Amino acid sequence: MPSSQNATHLALLNHWQRGFPLCAEPFAAIGHSLGMDAEAVLSGYARLWQAGALSRIGAVFAPGAGGASLLAAMAVPPERLDDVAATVSAHPGVNHNYEREHTTNLWFVATGHDADQVERLLQSIEHTTGLPVQRLPMLRPYRIDTAFDLERTSAGVGDGVGTTGPTGRARTPLAPEDWPLAALAEQGLPLTERPYDVWADQLHSSTPAVLATIARWQDEGLLSRFGVVVRHHELGYTANAMAVFDVPDDHVDTHGMALAHAHGVTLAYRRARTPDWRYNLYCMVHGRDRAAVHTQLAQAVTQAGLATCPSAVLFSLRRFKQTGARRFAHHAPHAIPEPMQEAVDALP
Repeated sequence: MPSSQNATHLALLNHWQRGFPLCAEPFAAIGHSLGMDAEAVLSGYARLWQAGALSRIGAVFAPGAGGASLLAAMAVPPERLDDVAATVSAHPGVNHNYEREHTTNLWFVATGHDADQVERLLQSIEHTTGLPVQRLPMLRPYRIDTAFDLERTSAGVGDGVGTTGPTGRARTPLAPEDWPLAALAEQGLPLTERPYDVWADQLHSSTPAVLATIARWQDEGLLSRFGVVVRHHELGYTANAMAVFDVPDDHVDTHGMALAHAHGVTLAYRRARTPDWRYNLYCMVHGRDRAAVHTQLAQAVTQAGLATCPSAVLFSLRRFKQTGARRFAHHAPHAIPEPMQEAVDALP
C-alpha cells in the first residue's frame, strides 16, 4: 500500500474515534478537514472495513446506559477448548470471546437486553458444556476508553478518564423511547453521504431529531464515545493483556482511579470476586508486541501503587469472536442489515 494511502487511512481512523461529526453530511465534513471529497472518504472507510481494520462507526455506550452485560470466565480443559469456544461464540449475545494465558483460559462478554437474558445465556453454556461459568460483574468503572492512539507502540489516548465523567458510568439509563435509535447507533452508520437521514427514515423521525438525541446522549454521559471503532489486532496491536490485582476492598477505589490515569490503560474497573477468583481490580493494555505491553503495565503498576498487590497478567492467545455489543438490538425498528456492505460492494 502506498505511504500516502497509509497516511490517509490513519487520518480517517485516528482522529475520528471520538467527536465524529454530528451534521447532515458527516463524511463531507471529514473530507473538508482532510482536503478530500466525500466520495473519497466513503471509499476509504469502505476499504478499511473490507480489510478488517474498521469495525463500525457508531456509539459506544457507557456502563449503565441500558441493557446488561457481564464478563464471564471458564477453566476449560485444553483438549476441549476449541469446541467449548465455538459453543460460546455461537450465542448472538456473546460479543467478545478470547483464550487467555491462565488455567482460567476462556474469557467472554455476554450481553442482553436485561440481566435475566444474560443469565439464561450463561446457564445455557453451562448446560451444554458441563462446565461452570464464573460471573464477574462490574462494580465500578474507573476508565472506559476503547479509543486507540494508532501512532504509538502501545494503545491508549493519554492520561485522564473518558468522556463519561470520573467513574465512566452513565448517570442515568437511556429512556425507552431512545432504545430504537440506540439499536441503530450500536450497529453503526451506513456508508452514505447522509447516513443520519437513513436512521431518521427507519425511525419515522427527522434528521435534526436524530442528531439532537445523539448530542444529548453525549452531554448526559450516556456515551463513552461516538465515532470510529477500530479493530486493534488488524492495525498492528497484536499483543494485549488483562492485568488483575487483589486489592483490599477499602483501598480499591484509590488504586483504581490512579490506574485509570496511567497512560496506555484503555480499561480499568472493579469487579466482584468469586470463591475461585480472588482478584477485584482489572485493567487492559494493548501494544504492538508483548514487550511494549509489559513496559506499559510496569509503568501503570508503579503509578497506581500496585507493586505489592498479588496480581496476574493474562495475555490474549486467540480471538475467537469480536463484535460490538448489542444491548439494544431487541428494540431495533426492524432487522438491521450490515451498514457498510453496500458501500463495499460498490467499490471498483
